[in-house]
Amino acid sequence: MAEEPPTLSRRAVVTGAGIIAGTRLLQAAPTLNIRSTEYTARKGSVSLAMYRKRAGSPASGQPPLPVLFLVHGSSLSARTSYDLAVPGREEYSMMNVFAGYGFDVWTMDHENYGKSSRTSSNSNIAGGAEDLKAGIDLILRETGSKQVHLFGESSGGLRAGVYAMNHPETVDRLVLAAFTYKGEGSPTLAKRAEQLDYYRTHNTRLRDREMIHGIYTRDKAGTTDPAIADVVADTELKFGDQVPTGTYLDMTANLPVVDPAKVRAPVLLLRGEYDGIATIDDLSEFFKRLPNGDRQFVILPGAAHSLITNVNRRQTMHVVRAFLSMPAGAES
Repeated sequence: MAEEPPTLSRRAVVTGAGIIAGTRLLQAAPTLNIRSTEYTARKGSVSLAMYRKRAGSPASGQPPLPVLFLVHGSSLSARTSYDLAVPGREEYSMMNVFAGYGFDVWTMDHENYGKSSRTSSNSNIAGGAEDLKAGIDLILRETGSKQVHLFGESSGGLRAGVYAMNHPETVDRLVLAAFTYKGEGSPTLAKRAEQLDYYRTHNTRLRDREMIHGIYTRDKAGTTDPAIADVVADTELKFGDQVPTGTYLDMTANLPVVDPAKVRAPVLLLRGEYDGIATIDDLSEFFKRLPNGDRQFVILPGAAHSLITNVNRRQTMHVVRAFLSMPAGAES
């Protein structure tokens, strides 16, 4: 497929939602206006829906805000993952939280997810990394930034890792959450591999309400508020009950897809205490092979695979913010 330059269309809305820093960081504040904008990137003939949130509008002559790009995983689209609205609960939108921290926050529906194009592709990890290239090219052109921070959860971390290997010049800092390296010893991946023949012969799989509930209970029930699963299902099933098989195929048959020796950016590895996708040993092997001395490996207590919706998500936000805000070290 011939590559075309990414193009954009946009709709902008300024909302009254905001974030209070400190101990109330996940509660909405009426004083901070967050500007919400939608774009469309192009990967050849494929349209990729993109979403942006930041405090206020870009001002002429002002330096760009630090850019944070959030990469979704295998079963949920971008805004369900990172911009979830949950009435009556503390903030679940990572986009709102980090816009309140002063970041220019972006996310994208990958091919065959959310509002993006439906094609015959199984939307594997390599294809997702190409989606990121189209999206980040648009971001750099739109913002004037030279680099972006990347945050990817689960297979979103694999997509982000592959992109970081292929385009190190555009990656500032990289957060790999609920990541897996080789997948060895993973009970979740062992169970998933029972369907390997299906993933090899089908480009989509069932992602119904029951499956969505299982995301939050398969490792340890209670690590996410049970009410969140229905909010997620109501939001996500508007796009249908089928999602691509490509990331599942890669995670059960083709790991490793990220070579740590080729990841030059500073890296934060995040793992929930009860995550069934990756063992501590698996991630430790990845961690020790990273070439950049600016690296961290954090295990979040009381969390499982889903780190953005877990009951201790304040800790997730705190650790990510601290890593992304790390001051530069003295040159040796």
